[in-house]
Amino acid sequence: MRVLLAGGGSGGSTAPVLAVAQALASRRPCHFLYVGTAGGPERELVSSAGIPLRTVRTGKLRRYWSLQNLVDLVRIPAGLAESLALVRSFRPDVAFAAGGFAAVPPLLAAALLGVPTVIHQQDVEPGLANRILAPFARAVTVTFPDSLAHFPRGKTTLTGNPVRREILAGSREEASRLLGVGLDRPTVLVTGGGTGALSLNRLVVGALPRLLPSCQVLHITGRGKAIQVSETGGGYRYWEFLTVEMPHALAVADLVVSRAGLSTLTEIAALGKPCILVPMPRSHQRANAAAFAGADAALVLDEEGLSPERLADAILSLLGDRQRLVVLGENARSMMPSGAEGRIADVIERVARRPALPGPEPREQR
Repeated sequence: MRVLLAGGGSGGSTAPVLAVAQALASRRPCHFLYVGTAGGPERELVSSAGIPLRTVRTGKLRRYWSLQNLVDLVRIPAGLAESLALVRSFRPDVAFAAGGFAAVPPLLAAALLGVPTVIHQQDVEPGLANRILAPFARAVTVTFPDSLAHFPRGKTTLTGNPVRREILAGSREEASRLLGVGLDRPTVLVTGGGTGALSLNRLVVGALPRLLPSCQVLHITGRGKAIQVSETGGGYRYWEFLTVEMPHALAVADLVVSRAGLSTLTEIAALGKPCILVPMPRSHQRANAAAFAGADAALVLDEEGLSPERLADAILSLLGDRQRLVVLGENARSMMPSGAEGRIADVIERVARRPALPGPEPREQR
């Protein structure tokens, strides 16, 4: 089966797609081609998965006024033309994406050429990309029951959100070896998602003087978003982006501080990790965070008005309450039933087209 995968611009729209690709490949021979952006973090993730990557031009789908919107008005049709050429060349049986602005040109191209498309809705509230793609999709899968109302009933399936196998195979010992993490102190992992979060980074760095006497902090900043810090005595380590090391960073964490993107939340939940969520202000992440808070599966802090001192207080309070950490972790695990990648793979196999596009025999992508 030939499967076109798409998405990018952030790791959040890439990780679930790769998890479903793993599920499909475990069942039958598959040829994958991933279509993403030239500058997004998906390149490292896709490369580590051993899947060929091709890039197309795309424009970010903003809901607000920006001069960049004018530039993107040119990029979007150019990306669609490039995607049409890729689809004709690759001749997929099915195309799949999990949101993100980079998914729009390749999935639209696939649909226009008669290839059945499947989209997955991670967040509680659909983003603009999936709203655009839903009318063209043969099937839609969703993470939460509350998302069912946003899509046509006859083609929408509740599946949960997929998790890559390697996320479940992290090791504290490997974290120590690969990342230099000490195993004798409480560990806080901070992540702003695939592209990082500069405002969250500033809060965390400001909180370090309060935190480091009591714990060590592992910080994934995002590219170009690191904040310079003075001597920390080795208790603070940061990286712009982690790929193969990420499962081990999660494994060693006693507490995770994160934005509320669903891909990260799903990985946290799958591992039963207690977390503090600081959702991106005025975004769909607030609904994700509210769902976790409502299930007592996370402590949620509003970034507007949040100070480094208050963030440090929240972290230290949780680290000092072992029973509360256990409750948050167990409730988080119950939020995300396992096996979603297999259920989505079932949907993809059901709608995959036969026969393939007419034309010359497909060539392997390298």
